[in-house]
Amino acid sequence: MNKVNLKHIFLLSHMRANTSLIGHILGSHPQINGYYEMHQNYLSEDDLLLQKQHYLLNDSIKKNSCYFFDKLLHNKYQLILQFLDIKNVTVFVSIRSPEQSIKSIVHLFSCKKIQHPYSIPELAIEYYRQRIAELVAFCERYKGKYYYYDADLIRNKPEKLLAAMQDWLSLNYPLKEQYQLFSQTGRMGAGDSSDNMKTGIIIKQQYHYNAIIIPINLLTQVIQETEQQRLFIINHAIAGVYS
Repeated sequence: MNKVNLKHIFLLSHMRANTSLIGHILGSHPQINGYYEMHQNYLSEDDLLLQKQHYLLNDSIKKNSCYFFDKLLHNKYQLILQFLDIKNVTVFVSIRSPEQSIKSIVHLFSCKKIQHPYSIPELAIEYYRQRIAELVAFCERYKGKYYYYDADLIRNKPEKLLAAMQDWLSLNYPLKEQYQLFSQTGRMGAGDSSDNMKTGIIIKQQYHYNAIIIPINLLTQVIQETEQQRLFIINHAIAGVYS
């Protein structure tokens, strides 16, 4: 396939939602290029070219591939579909449950040498709430133009999720639970930098971070809000896979 005409896969989610794992599984498929977070906007066709140029700095385009992948996890990076060729774009939206996401964010940023705002539960909650609200806004703008999946499925029921993704992308070969290690695997700023990412397999054991305490009133509120928002996103998706 002509490299200029490669299609695009975008994953819209939030931090600590197993997106590095999904990215590596997709990026290990012979038809898909890309596996890490490129930290850029997609506002026009020029940004798609920029993505390819960025990718080629460290990796090469696979022969006979048909997709490029990127993920957007922060509100400062936007995907504007009306300025792109929509028939060549597939969008996934994914949410992980609030308690696990927020505790994982707090744990991640608590390990930094310099104190980060997200090491404070209340500020991690604020990031999560703002990000979910932005995902809802995207889905409201583009009803019926994205697919949804629950983020924990890649660890809990990977065969179910990967079969659905293969179908949504019309891939010629199955997506596998094992994945390759790439030039940016485990690097800070490119995604999950933990040792788990370097195993090449799905680690199904999940940490519960019991030592991290989230104020119960805030946690209850964000759980209720997120479930309503999740249902809105599901109801307007082309298709979805749920826990």
